[in-house]
Amino acid sequence: MALKKPYQDIPGTTIFDADMARIGYHLNQFCMSLMKAENRERFKADERACLDEWPMTEDQKQAVLQRDYNRMMSLGGNIYFLAKIFSSDGISFQAAASTMTGMTEKEYAQMMINGGRAPEGNRARGEGSDHG
Repeated sequence: MALKKPYQDIPGTTIFDADMARIGYHLNQFCMSLMKAENRERFKADERACLDEWPMTEDQKQAVLQRDYNRMMSLGGNIYFLAKIFSSDGISFQAAASTMTGMTEKEYAQMMINGGRAPEGNRARGEGSDHG
């Protein structure tokens, strides 16, 4: 990572920037390939074989196989590209997001109706927030 990034210290937040785009390029390109029905069918038929056609890291492939969206994001996945995976699985954005928060879908929906995450504990540490 080339520059000091003041946004790196926001708890629970993965920022998708140019460095992450480079890291996740092939993962995100794989996700975009799922826009075509024939690629979704091939992926559903043999996920591992399909992933092995892409020059992703083994960690990225395992994260996809395990549907660990937080891990995919930490490995350069962009949530809007990753949406192609959960859409291919027939899962809504809300349902997938709930798995990333450790909440049930109902709990996640209620949190969002109530305005999202509380700012306490979620501000950048350097902002003089509740992190000291």
